[in-house]
Amino acid sequence: MSRMSLRAKLGAVAAAGVVALGTGVLAASPAQAAGPWHGCPSGAACVYPRDAGWNNDRPSHIYWGGVYKLYNQEGTHFVVNNQTQGWKVRLCFDAGGTDCDRYVQPPGTTWQVNLSPMNSIKLSAG
Repeated sequence: MSRMSLRAKLGAVAAAGVVALGTGVLAASPAQAAGPWHGCPSGAACVYPRDAGWNNDRPSHIYWGGVYKLYNQEGTHFVVNNQTQGWKVRLCFDAGGTDCDRYVQPPGTTWQVNLSPMNSIKLSAG
């Protein structure tokens, strides 16, 4: 195999990966993560700014385990679960981290979701 054909093949693989990442991220329902997430560290969950373009935007909020009240999170946002070891993200209607059963996100996924009715985000194992 010549050097040029190897470069061409590597370029094609990289381009296919970018296309696959773009389609998964823009899905309205949870999509499998292809990571790395733009600015969302491993072990964290992140919320991206409203109307964010995925390519260069950084998260507006980064969360590490526990329950957090959501403030000023109106409209549709990307929510990324970049946690490990089975930790889930739950979006909750109650400010205290309850009433979360409808919005559960497993590790390695992203959502595009309306946060207007949500009052807290809960990160927990299992």
